[in-house]
Amino acid sequence: MDRAIWWIRRDLRLSDNQALAEALRQANTVIPVFILDPGLLSSDFVGPARLAFLFDGLRALETSLRERGSRLILREGDPFTVLSALCNENQVEGIFAEEDYSPYAIQRDEKIALNLPLQLVNGVTVYHPEMLCKANGEPYTVFTPFTRLWRSLPAVASPLAAPDRLPTVPELQSLEIPTQPSHPSESTFRAGEPEAQKRLSNFINLPIFEYANTRNRMDLEGTSQLSPYLRLGMLSARQAAWAARQASDFAMTTTAREGVETWLNELIWREFYAAILYHFPFVRGTAFKEALRQIPWLNDPVALNAWKAGLTGYPVVDAAMRQLKATGWMHNRARMITASFLTKDLLIDWREGERFFMQQLLDGDPASNNGGWQWTAGTGTDAAPYFRVFNPILQGQKFDPQGNYVRRWVPELAQVPNKLLQSPWEMPLEMQKQVGCLVGRDYPAPIVDHAMARKRVLQAYKGQSVD
Repeated sequence: MDRAIWWIRRDLRLSDNQALAEALRQANTVIPVFILDPGLLSSDFVGPARLAFLFDGLRALETSLRERGSRLILREGDPFTVLSALCNENQVEGIFAEEDYSPYAIQRDEKIALNLPLQLVNGVTVYHPEMLCKANGEPYTVFTPFTRLWRSLPAVASPLAAPDRLPTVPELQSLEIPTQPSHPSESTFRAGEPEAQKRLSNFINLPIFEYANTRNRMDLEGTSQLSPYLRLGMLSARQAAWAARQASDFAMTTTAREGVETWLNELIWREFYAAILYHFPFVRGTAFKEALRQIPWLNDPVALNAWKAGLTGYPVVDAAMRQLKATGWMHNRARMITASFLTKDLLIDWREGERFFMQQLLDGDPASNNGGWQWTAGTGTDAAPYFRVFNPILQGQKFDPQGNYVRRWVPELAQVPNKLLQSPWEMPLEMQKQVGCLVGRDYPAPIVDHAMARKRVLQAYKGQSVD
């Protein structure tokens, strides 16, 4: 064909981009197009942090395109309407895009494919969800057999290199990339494919080998922090998996091999939740487990707002929520702790937390975020048992042993002795005065008693009444 559109959605990169590669294979001229979809931009599940990251990512992509003789065409509107106009105006014969698996994306693409020459290729995940089913065609709902099948599939191919040159784009009208909203105040995530490649290289060269031992420590830089780049496709899932496989060749100790395998397992969890959303789209609004769809959640806006603001009186919970607000990111262990606190200690509907995280997170992903919240709430596939209730005091002591994480994000507790840092209300009044933190004035007293809350949530999950 003569002209084709590379419809950019969640693939803000040139390397290992299977949609771009297929467009270049089939067409003489490829027009890179990104559409600002009002239906997505105004969604209750979208927030300023991720939008700012997206727009900066588009600027980085525009720079890379221009370096290769191409440019980005930015339009705004309903995708079908925008693509129809572009096809008619420019005699476009094909539209190439990476297949996405959210309910909205599937419905949108099905509508467009009925009327326009849309070709979808894999790329958001390493393997298409249809490849990861049981022998009888049914989807897996338990992670362990899912990961066994995933690991048994043919090894991923080496990533495709970014093209050295790209075809010149016709003179087409393009909007300016928005400069607002602004980034979270303390975000350290620089958008774009070059930054993603640098972070992957740095992680694979050393930290991955210690990952199994450091990934749960909130006070350490023990994780890859690649999730925002995977979310918007500034890094391909296939390249991440391939890099992990390459790292395994250099893992010379049991610890190093365990680190690589543990990180690869996290990538497989991402694939698992994508497959769950693909096969069971109702999970976005409903508990996967039918037996747990009638939990008598408490409607407590005061407690919910205290949780959102990082003012619960439990230091590790508050540190995590403040980290989220300031940076647009939260450590995974902290995500589990804060989710458990909201659903189990406060008995507030997991959907409230799911929505708030999606509004705040740079890496907010419909599948992974939903899967994580339902796992912690005990309502999802392969979920934590309903009786698992994280003790926020013990979690803080175990995964922030020196208190550096709490002191970083809850500075009013900076002078509190380590043995009382996770339970500052236990400080005698004289000690509170000495460290300059009066509980109830400078830092809130606990908004709920954990022991009471644990009993209450177990009753609720068993279908008993809740006071």
